[in-house]
Amino acid sequence: MLDFLKKEFKEFKEFAMRGNVIDMAVGIIIGAAFGKIIDSMVNDIIMPPLGWLMGRVDFTNLYLTMPTKLDELGHMPHYDSLEAAKAAGAVTINYGVFINTLISFLLVAFAVFLVIKCVNKIQAVIKKENDDEAALKEKVCPKCFSKIDVRATRCPYCTSEID
Repeated sequence: MLDFLKKEFKEFKEFAMRGNVIDMAVGIIIGAAFGKIIDSMVNDIIMPPLGWLMGRVDFTNLYLTMPTKLDELGHMPHYDSLEAAKAAGAVTINYGVFINTLISFLLVAFAVFLVIKCVNKIQAVIKKENDDEAALKEKVCPKCFSKIDVRATRCPYCTSEID
């Protein structure tokens, strides 16, 4: 049993120390930190002016109270804030928090799109440079149109002599 556990631990250690696993872990950590930055940007920079433009609305306080109990006059009780509603035990639909989360998601998705777009451009430039280097090392046989080494004097495919 002990040998089995040692073997399994050794395999796990080899798996965990692979470059891909470590890269993924770094990506997750950076992604979590990036998510916090985006949340702060939405909650502290974007939403306050947007709420101000919409008539001094605090999006985190936009909610609907579900009818669970009525006051002594038979009306639904009114709460001044989402925190007050939650403290009173009211069931709420927090659509303002959802709007903040949705905007956060859209910003993260847009940022990821921009990063991927930049990476794709860089990869295209690298591919073009590699293709250009390969083109300098190859030529086309005038008889069979196969790619051959630029130094070749005879085509290895059709055996034609190359000038």
